[in-house]
Amino acid sequence: MRSSIIVFPGSNCDRDMSVALEKFGFKNSMVWHNDRELPKSDLIVLPGGFSFGDYLRTGSIASKSKIIEKVVEFAKYGGLILGICNGFQILIETGLLPGALLRNKNLKFLSKNIHLKITNNSNKFLSKFDKNVIELHIAHNEGNYYIDQKGLQNLESNNLIAFQYSDDMGNASPENNPNGSINNIAGIYNSKQNILGMMPHPERMIDKYLSGNDGSIFFKNLLRMHT
Repeated sequence: MRSSIIVFPGSNCDRDMSVALEKFGFKNSMVWHNDRELPKSDLIVLPGGFSFGDYLRTGSIASKSKIIEKVVEFAKYGGLILGICNGFQILIETGLLPGALLRNKNLKFLSKNIHLKITNNSNKFLSKFDKNVIELHIAHNEGNYYIDQKGLQNLESNNLIAFQYSDDMGNASPENNPNGSINNIAGIYNSKQNILGMMPHPERMIDKYLSGNDGSIFFKNLLRMHT
């Protein structure tokens, strides 16, 4: 399976993502934001970081990069796109995903491990998961997902919520919500479920001896769905 990571000035998780993808058998390319063409790819990844220093709004300037036109075109034809943390913010700024990512409720940067309840695994990103709750890492200042009630109803009724913040038993309660996201939302899909945006970082959890390996489940599953 061929993957391409889009690199922006201020990306800081692009190399971690490359290591994770290649560890599990992806043939990966790094694509600079000013490029105008994408390599032939099965998966496009928008990585975490602080693209363009988070000026204006997080992801706002990156969403106007030259390569984004090709990313949008790739999405339109059903290509898989994964946006993590800043990548999620960029996907929202492009309009590929709905809603907004606001400042965390406590107005502080968060960096810690959290638990996630897998809410919908009936797609190429998460199917055949052998766990209902996983542990990943978050590191963000603007991860507070917001959408109006009509939009939330659409996400819920069409099963477009991928992850919810929870405890280790899968209870998605306000006490287990680190950043104030509506309905504990940590990740969502577009209507065709070929685009996934998520705040937690699976690429940081691929080795049990370093940080944990629940991220390994994510990448192994993704590769298995395309081999």
